[in-house]
Amino acid sequence: MRHCIPWNEDWTFLKDTADVTASGGECVTLPHTWNATDGQDGGNDYFRGTCVYKKRLNKADLPVADCYFLEIKAANSSADVYVNGHLLAHHDGGYSVWRAELTEALEEHNEIAVIVDNAPNDRVYPQMADFTFYGGLYRGVDIIVVDRTHFALSYYGAEGLQITPVVTGADAKIAVAAHIENAKAGDTVTYTVTDREGRVVTTAAHADTSVTLTINGVHLWNGRKDPYLYTLRAVLSRNGAVLDEVSARFGCRTFAIDPARGFLLNGEEYPLRGVSRHQDRLGIGNALLPCHHEEDIELITEVGATAVRLAHYQHDRRVYDLCDEKGLVVWAEIPYISKHLPNGYENTASQMKELILQNYNHPSIVVWGLSNEITMNGAKDPHLLQNHRMLNEMVHTMDPTRKTAVAVVSMCGIDEEYVHIADAVAYNHYFGWYGGDTSMNGPWFDKFHAKYPDRPIGVSEYGCEGLNWHTSHPVQGDYTEEYQAYYHEELIKQLFSRPYLWATFVWNMFDFGADARAEGGEHGQNHKGLVTMDRKYKKDAFYAYKAWLSDEPFVHLCGKRYVERTEEITRVTVYSNQPTVELFQNGKSLGEKQAEDHFFRFDVPNVGESTLVAVAGNCRDEANLCKVKEPNSAYVLKEKGAVLNWFDVEAPAGRFSLNDTVGDILGTPQGAAWFSKFAKKLKHNEAAGFTVTNEMMAMLNGFTVLRLTSMVGVMGANFTKDELIAMNRELNQIEK
Repeated sequence: MRHCIPWNEDWTFLKDTADVTASGGECVTLPHTWNATDGQDGGNDYFRGTCVYKKRLNKADLPVADCYFLEIKAANSSADVYVNGHLLAHHDGGYSVWRAELTEALEEHNEIAVIVDNAPNDRVYPQMADFTFYGGLYRGVDIIVVDRTHFALSYYGAEGLQITPVVTGADAKIAVAAHIENAKAGDTVTYTVTDREGRVVTTAAHADTSVTLTINGVHLWNGRKDPYLYTLRAVLSRNGAVLDEVSARFGCRTFAIDPARGFLLNGEEYPLRGVSRHQDRLGIGNALLPCHHEEDIELITEVGATAVRLAHYQHDRRVYDLCDEKGLVVWAEIPYISKHLPNGYENTASQMKELILQNYNHPSIVVWGLSNEITMNGAKDPHLLQNHRMLNEMVHTMDPTRKTAVAVVSMCGIDEEYVHIADAVAYNHYFGWYGGDTSMNGPWFDKFHAKYPDRPIGVSEYGCEGLNWHTSHPVQGDYTEEYQAYYHEELIKQLFSRPYLWATFVWNMFDFGADARAEGGEHGQNHKGLVTMDRKYKKDAFYAYKAWLSDEPFVHLCGKRYVERTEEITRVTVYSNQPTVELFQNGKSLGEKQAEDHFFRFDVPNVGESTLVAVAGNCRDEANLCKVKEPNSAYVLKEKGAVLNWFDVEAPAGRFSLNDTVGDILGTPQGAAWFSKFAKKLKHNEAAGFTVTNEMMAMLNGFTVLRLTSMVGVMGANFTKDELIAMNRELNQIEK
């Protein structure tokens, strides 16, 4: 019989070496990453290289069996397994399960070594993206012990069972394919389906590895409303003796992506109001425990989301299980992202095969994502197009029951062939943050839908950075919690009112590590999350979505971190999913209000110190307010380690400076001439592997020049203080 033995304690870790015979090192417990700190502190200088994990294994400590496998749940991004100094297996791809058979290599006493490498290369994805590529054995290791005849362990890291339910009327046909290694004539598999309560629904014994079972009066998996799951248990036997056993949960549902009506689940319109999730945490990196995944999914369900985009890679299998259980519809994808690698063709195929086969049975998954923002260098590369056609065809062959999708970078034209390869398309748009303004989002999708009414169009990313900076007059680019809340209020109203959008995904549910980032005053993170990276603080924008999406009664007073204010009358916003909200100041009612958009506004006298209490039905929330004469400098953005801060910039009246926006500067002939010189440096900088196109520059009109210079470090273009001061002097000579 099969035994699965967790093997995570007492590993020796040696950094910056590929020598499996090296001595020394430190003792670590898996999961482990070597980038938990340097991968999220800024500077784009986190260690990317080769490290060794070693551990002793005595064969006598294992159950006696025919076959032994080392199961590595993820090793980022490439890895080699050595047994007693001899290379046994190699794997490319840092986010999937893979296994190495130890059987023939084991002696009585053994040293197992795993060399893990996250150094840059030209063939394994990802190589360029706005997140940290944490290295390590970050999801743990098991030893699996089995009979020589067993449900396949060498089949792309899969579980040995593929379950394909097809709903027909009130019933469901369950097609089962069992993958068995070293089978013999006369071997049988007994398949038993049980319902959620453990009752047997149907059972059958077959010599065939492909069978079809029937569930009469099937109970459908119906998303957040009713995420009903069945379990299939498969027992492999020979002459009455059990050789191996596996089980998998599955759900029965139908879905469609309709260009006019959006997403349909079991024949009914079911709007996919989703968030995206990166897996890492502050101070932990990607070396997560089950409790971390569980907390993330709890937060995602609390906000009321019906869908989650698991970006930009395969996530821990526990996450897909949780999405099944909670009824979250999933977009699953591979890390074919940002920069197309001519030598990465095979790697996209192998990572896609692993993603599909390891997660095939999850009813939550409805689309396989082919790529994300892959046209940074343009969409006409014939090799890039062929790569997508190959993936699209391969996915349809492997899984005809689901759809393919791409997440398209904002600058990519809607007529490009690339946009129309997959079954469904979605765009990453940031109007109102990266250029433009919030009002541009909805009309852009209307134009796409008008031109291509038969193409399903969705929103794969939209978002805005929000940190612990505060103002009563939020503007684009100020990184305040208030502007982030305003941005999401506007996007909610625009996107949720367009039923043809097949899905919308906030970028992002959580702040995440991006070591190349140097903006917002806290380097090394992308701060577009609705929740902070440590999961300890839900930003105001979190509650804007909860007000629209959750049925759980609540009320939330915005601005809890914005206590000290200078104005005589201050605007206070309350979010709630209840019909009315009453606001009290120091026990005195300021009135009761209704708001169809769930965003309740109160003008509050700001005198002395106040305690504000919002009441909606049986729900209440409290915040403090304090009148001050001078603005609290702690609320004003200060770039950590900035070459130059905005308040250090000389800005003569009527003249341009680094604090003016690109759009305003381009609006004058002299300003446009100056900016063309500045843009040339960016356009010809290819240190990050792509060229800044004219379309990309056009997106940046809403940025101040100073903010733009702080961001382009991600693209490898850095400016010294002297260069910035010289640029500012030049701008000071140009009249507005």
